[in-house]
Amino acid sequence: MTRILIVDDHPLFREALESAVRMERPTCEIFEATSIDEALEVLSREKNIDLGLFDLFLPGTSGLSGLVRIRAAHPHLPVMVVSGHEDPRVVRDLLSMGVAGFVSKATSKSELAHSINEVLNGSIYVPERFRDISQPQPSEIERGDMLRRLQDLTPQQLRVLDMIRAGLQNKQIAYELGVAETTVKAHVSEILRKLNVYSRTKAAIEVGKMDFAQLSLDGGKPTH
Repeated sequence: MTRILIVDDHPLFREALESAVRMERPTCEIFEATSIDEALEVLSREKNIDLGLFDLFLPGTSGLSGLVRIRAAHPHLPVMVVSGHEDPRVVRDLLSMGVAGFVSKATSKSELAHSINEVLNGSIYVPERFRDISQPQPSEIERGDMLRRLQDLTPQQLRVLDMIRAGLQNKQIAYELGVAETTVKAHVSEILRKLNVYSRTKAAIEVGKMDFAQLSLDGGKPTH
């Protein structure tokens, strides 16, 4: 039996995704989560999930960080992003991460069902308009380099990095994670080394450039 994890903080859209999935796989087993932390809990508990359907913007994460955590903890899980954010740079970054598919939330139910089925059958799916993405500009190459460095971080280091970006100090991070402050310091040192930056402030700035939430569509805020 096909097993699918749907991760979105909007209940109506989780319901819509489940409906689309069941058009092609009526007997599949569906699991739901509303955040990356919940998704990681489900994935640690439930084995042999065939596909994860993820929104880009989820509580407790920003930009790429949530998906990077999922990829670090479960590198063999096929992941498909279903989002209202359709910037070609976003799609390029997602594909470079090894995401198995991208589809817009504005897609029709039948096309959504088709795209999910394509990924379940082993294909990589992106809408037609993204299948001939032009070569990246120099600034986008830098984004790609940082993305590859981010993927070298462990799941715990990614959590620490998220907290650094939120402005937490080592003592606060240690409390939140339930570890010794010396452990946090060791994580911070490794984060700086892997990202090739000299300070936690610089790390926050550089990773902030990867933040999809800061990209705009026609000057407005991105939709989920």
